[in-house]
Amino acid sequence: MTVRNNQIPLSVLDLAPIVEGSNAQTSFKNSVELARHVESLGFTRYWLAEHHNMRGIASSATSVVIGHIAGATKSIRVGSGGIMLPNHAPLVIAEQFGTLESLYPGRIDLGLGRAPGSDQLTAAALRRERKTGGEDFPNQLAELRSYFHPDGTTRVKAVPGEGLDVPIWLLGSSGFSAKLSAEQGLPFAFASHFSPDYTLPALQIYRSSFKPSEDLEKPYAMIGVNVIAADSDEEAEYLATSIQQQFLNLIRGNPGQLKPPVEDMDSLWSEYEKHVVAQQLIYTVTGNAETVKKKLEAIVEETQADELIVNTHVYDQQARLKSYQILADAWFGQ
Repeated sequence: MTVRNNQIPLSVLDLAPIVEGSNAQTSFKNSVELARHVESLGFTRYWLAEHHNMRGIASSATSVVIGHIAGATKSIRVGSGGIMLPNHAPLVIAEQFGTLESLYPGRIDLGLGRAPGSDQLTAAALRRERKTGGEDFPNQLAELRSYFHPDGTTRVKAVPGEGLDVPIWLLGSSGFSAKLSAEQGLPFAFASHFSPDYTLPALQIYRSSFKPSEDLEKPYAMIGVNVIAADSDEEAEYLATSIQQQFLNLIRGNPGQLKPPVEDMDSLWSEYEKHVVAQQLIYTVTGNAETVKKKLEAIVEETQADELIVNTHVYDQQARLKSYQILADAWFGQ
């Protein structure tokens, strides 16, 4: 784990955004460029998220993109933030991540969620005859873990996968995964970057219920934050109008590609919509280097997070790269 002066590591959550007027091919090229960039800056891990039927997110085949990023980098951990396990047979995920770990040993993380990562119609298309809303997630998790560490009774083998050490994280936006990860002695990541309201209660559940395991001796909690850093607070706030538009479209039920920033959001949303978006983006930090550092330090103080995973959803790739540079310089004290 690469940490400089500040003892809280930073990682990256990449939704492989497809910006307006672009395509998935460009999105993947941008992700490779970003992964190499943050690797050189000392970030710990680079995670990609499973989403489906969303024109603005290119990481639907998450395992494939993870392999692409891992192959283009040298040392940064690469993984899923996360794989939505109810969409898949646990054996398939064990084989996929066993393959990734075999190709890139010691660098692969497997973050798991129980949401569909899309709408219900798409979930039905993904899951076919499996009628589950995630209720059997604990059983799926147990099955998945058994393929990596069999007890000798299973006749089905994950090849590759069996015997490999692929760290498993549970992801969540409620108390369910917080409690389950605590019971299983696993690291926990909370989706504060888009579902902030339950952050502190979930972290309290996780820490108070944690049971040490072979995987983890004490609780380890990571939270998601949106960070948009620029040379000035005003420029960062301007760049942040892209993610504001994205969330505005989500609450209107009309998700799409990431839009360019605008000078005036008040011409686009109502007062009610402005309030709803602001509530969902509580854990969003914008500003220059000093502003961003102070706001992140306050978040760490409030949450006692062991690690921050950063999503920087801005329209311009160069501004995105620069945001991470400013963040690293401020946080790591370069």
